[in-house]
Amino acid sequence: MDMRPLKHFLALAETLHFGRASEACHVSPSTLSRTIRQLEESLGVALFERDNRHVALTRQGRTFQAYAREALEEWEALRQSLMSEARTLTGEISIYCSVTASYSFLYELLSEFRTRHPGIELKLHTGDPAQSLQRVLAGNEDMAITPRPRQSPDALGFKSLTRSPLVFIAPHAAHDWIPTTPESPSAEQWREVPMILSEAGLSRQYSDTWFRALGVAPRIYAQVAGHEAIVSMVGLGFGLGVVPRIVLDTSPLAERVRILPVKPELPHYDVGLCVLERRLKSPLIAALWDEVAER
Repeated sequence: MDMRPLKHFLALAETLHFGRASEACHVSPSTLSRTIRQLEESLGVALFERDNRHVALTRQGRTFQAYAREALEEWEALRQSLMSEARTLTGEISIYCSVTASYSFLYELLSEFRTRHPGIELKLHTGDPAQSLQRVLAGNEDMAITPRPRQSPDALGFKSLTRSPLVFIAPHAAHDWIPTTPESPSAEQWREVPMILSEAGLSRQYSDTWFRALGVAPRIYAQVAGHEAIVSMVGLGFGLGVVPRIVLDTSPLAERVRILPVKPELPHYDVGLCVLERRLKSPLIAALWDEVAER
């Protein structure tokens, strides 16, 4: 069975851009456009609204998007089940993680797995960890390395890989806005401190909670996607930041910043591998999931 039309449709539904979708599918934009047109003719409805400026899913397109994801998952599960009888697994697993996670966990996580299952192709996508859960829940990724959320959705499986404290970091250079007694913070002391924080995600939630408990709103100098850029901006002297210690330990700019001994300390970051429970029906996904030992 040729499942490529469904894969092409899903790529366009995610990117809403013919150029990026055709590049991801390794086809020309004209081939992708022809595939979408054939699907629409077969269904008798328009799946996308498109003009020279934008592409958007129609209501029928959103319905077909859910069907296409489920159909591909079921097809892959059946294919892997049949192949597993011959003790051979082939196919793709997509994993989403931050840049830090890619070199902190992936080698140990995947080296033995690749030896046991050379027929499995691993596709890595990196980005803001705040997007990890949503990408897995939406079906855009098979798995993600992500912080454990405060409230984990019932549909999500999670295996812990490590725990890392969240820390306040400051530049080495002296600035009059750096708190002199971080061990005993006060609203007056922290009110004018420029802060560089994540746009969203668990570290931002914990930071906001810490400032609320202090009775002051943080003075935001910058909000960034991901933690790696926070280390860079703090090192340049733009403000204080909050990052997981694991990000600081692996940053090439770690020597340009220092940890502030702030009290009370922020909660720890529980980093692990997550997957939709229903995706574990796939022998391919289950093979990698079973390989991971929770710590």
